Amino acid sequence: MASTLYERTVLPPEDRTALTRLARELGGSACQGRARLVGPDGSEVEVPDELYGVLCDAVAALSQGMAVSIAPHNTMLTTQEAADLLNISRPTLVRLLTEGEIPFTMRGRHRRVMLRDVLDYRERTRRERRQTLDDMAAEGEESGLYDATSLPRETR
Repeated sequence: MASTLYERTVLPPEDRTALTRLARELGGSACQGRARLVGPDGSEVEVPDELYGVLCDAVAALSQGMAVSIAPHNTMLTTQEAADLLNISRPTLVRLLTEGEIPFTMRGRHRRVMLRDVLDYRERTRRERRQTLDDMAAEGEESGLYDATSLPRETR
């Protein structure tokens, strides 16, 4: 029996003390060996490292009062799915593909993009933007722009 996977958003509970305690324990533990999930009947299942990391991130976010969304994605995306993930238009994505910014394959007449490549591109551009902003802030500080605006002018 095949089950359909849907996007799911979990809101933080009103009382977050148990989650905060769990987040502290998960964040401070240097795990030796593999994580295990224990069911209500006492059965144990080994948890893969990737899933353990997702669980730790979810607990940390919920303990800080944030909601957590989980959405299944195919690992091979259409250009529209990739554009939606990057929050850009499909023509902009196609331009990035043809310029070689993101690798792609052709399935017949259709471009397909690996989810990993889209996520790598998103992280790479975030790092580049962050570095550019850091450089601009340092340049502004060196040229004294922060000193020029530190005190407001008298207007009356």
